[in-house]
Amino acid sequence: MKTAGIIGGSGFIGSYITRKFLAEGYRVKVSVTDISKSEKYQHLFDFKNSDNLNIRGLKLEDIDTLQDFIKDCEIVVHSGTPFQLDVKDPKKELLDPTIKGTENFLEAISQAPNVEKVVFIASVAAWNTEFPMPAGSKSFTDTFDEHDTRFTSEQSHPYCQAKFIANQTVEQFIKSHPNLRYEITTVSPVSVMGKSLSSREDSTSTGIQFLIKNKIAPDDFIKSLYDNDVPFALVDVADVANATYKAATTKGLHGKDYLLTSETYKVSDIHEMLNHREPKEKGQVIYINKLAKTDLEMQFRPVKKTLNSYST
Repeated sequence: MKTAGIIGGSGFIGSYITRKFLAEGYRVKVSVTDISKSEKYQHLFDFKNSDNLNIRGLKLEDIDTLQDFIKDCEIVVHSGTPFQLDVKDPKKELLDPTIKGTENFLEAISQAPNVEKVVFIASVAAWNTEFPMPAGSKSFTDTFDEHDTRFTSEQSHPYCQAKFIANQTVEQFIKSHPNLRYEITTVSPVSVMGKSLSSREDSTSTGIQFLIKNKIAPDDFIKSLYDNDVPFALVDVADVANATYKAATTKGLHGKDYLLTSETYKVSDIHEMLNHREPKEKGQVIYINKLAKTDLEMQFRPVKKTLNSYST
């Protein structure tokens, strides 16, 4: 039985990844930032094969604890960067934890004796920090895939900038270490939607679904989405977990970075589908998922099915 270490394995996406590896017969170690807050990870013990689950307290800035966490892992998945839109101190809350955490993680992995495969859960922001707006001179209907040039702007949201820089850090690490004994693969999901596996109410992803379903605008960013009826590329959270598992268990994907995406719909139609009504327009695949379909053998769920599964 191999061991998979899932950093951030109790979060919205991480919980699905943890469940997938347990179901596939792995021994799974999950890191949480505060082991005393059991309400944030207790739901993991409801999963099948949870007797193979081990929860460990871990902060990425503590490299000694990080090295101890991964030393007996064959697979390590990094899903532990903060996702938040309401930010008061971007450097302290997002940039430092995301970028320094990635640097520490790469250093610790390079010392780990058993690691065979590393998977980073990045973001579409690693490709386009203006998401959901188009990249650079592109329009809303122009497609985007892994052959396009990555786009970033200093005016982008700090979360997006942090994910972009972290991805650049990983790419530079791969280039400067051409003879690694393990593979590094990245998956970059667009807006991740679906039903939470926990009862936690602090998930940004499920929170956005709640806001759009009920047309609530707590800030100017969300209000602008409604006012401009912005199109969003969406992907099912379970598909992100399945793609992560396939990336972790398929050889020959070193250095690849896969966009994970289903269709794109306007916010008005996302609202309709979250309320179990038909969208007014047909969804379009704007962020292209061909590479993930080919290399990872993914079949992405239709967005309508994903949004119908969410209920609050």
